[in-house]
Amino acid sequence: MKERLLEFLRVENKSSAQLAEEIGVQASGISHILSGRNNPSLDFVLKMLEKYQFLSTDWLLFGKGPMYADSKMHTLFDYNLAENRENTVVRTKDEDIRHETDSQDDLKRRADNSSVHPEDNPTSEVVKIVWFFGDNSFEEFEPRK
Repeated sequence: MKERLLEFLRVENKSSAQLAEEIGVQASGISHILSGRNNPSLDFVLKMLEKYQFLSTDWLLFGKGPMYADSKMHTLFDYNLAENRENTVVRTKDEDIRHETDSQDDLKRRADNSSVHPEDNPTSEVVKIVWFFGDNSFEEFEPRK
């Protein structure tokens, strides 16, 4: 499992310290697994599978099949996901591509509702900031309360 954990870290572009923080384990525990000193505990495996629900259990435990539960890992910018949803509007540059079941009224209603700005509501506060990078990765920031 050490090799699969290393592959997961490489593919997800994460450090072992990031993984430890995200799943709530000690960084030294992951270091011991990666060095071969310890085998991962059931608790460790369950925490990984709970946090990263897109991971294939068979792959993580036994090395069988693809890494991701879905054979194709979707990214935030994968517009093919829209094909699986009813009434989805995908915005590309200046034009709308719409599913066949969308009516012009649906499109107008959605467009009217989609332009919500924080300044429209003076009591709103920033709860999360997300940065999206060109490699389809992202980072989240939540201000302290």
